[in-house]
Amino acid sequence: MDNPRAEKVAVVDEVRQRLDDSDAVILTEYRGLTVKDLAGLRRSLRTNGGDYKIFKNTLVRLAAKQSGLEELDDLLTGPTAITFISGDAAAVAKSLRDYSRTNPLLVIKGGLLGEKVISARETAALADLPSREVLLARLAGLMAAPLQQFASLMQALPRNLAYGLVALRDQRAEGEPESAAPSSAAPEVEAGAAETAAADTEIVAEPEAGAEIVAEPEAGDEAAPEASAEPAPEAVEDGADPTAE
Repeated sequence: MDNPRAEKVAVVDEVRQRLDDSDAVILTEYRGLTVKDLAGLRRSLRTNGGDYKIFKNTLVRLAAKQSGLEELDDLLTGPTAITFISGDAAAVAKSLRDYSRTNPLLVIKGGLLGEKVISARETAALADLPSREVLLARLAGLMAAPLQQFASLMQALPRNLAYGLVALRDQRAEGEPESAAPSSAAPEVEAGAAETAAADTEIVAEPEAGAEIVAEPEAGDEAAPEASAEPAPEAVEDGADPTAE
């Protein structure tokens, strides 16, 4: 004959181990559900990582006490089944909620998320969360957004630099004609300067060999009279007859 005490100890150890290893736990009341109903519920939960088990409340209390989860005692009243979850707790909670809507005999009592005991209301809020895949996709999108912005910034830097250089070149090109344009008096000043430079740098042709160089009189000076070839008459004293010998 089997030892009932040993069996109870084994069940307590199993429950305690599963409470410690599970990502989450949801407790439900199954009063009035048939074996067929429970079998269908187990299949729907198993696809999302939930394992639906029924234990005696006294044994679950012992296991919870050994794990330091005495707060579960308030949920262990009436026929209670435990759904051990490994994976997406929100998906399993949603499956239980959807099943309870079509079959009111299943009542969600609360659960355990990590090491925190949650109420029935908090369990229903867990069911409203997006699935794990959706949350991971959103997280990946949030992580990728800064990288995409950084990549766009790096691509925009050379392009903006090129635009800036082109704009600077165009601005200088537009400003050069205005700064180089002479004023109204500039042509006269430049023309006078050119004439002065031409007069100062005028080159006189060198005379040929043997030719006499005659200095031209400066402006305002009278021309010197040419020397007469005839000798000048001797001075005649006053009163003397120039014909007398």
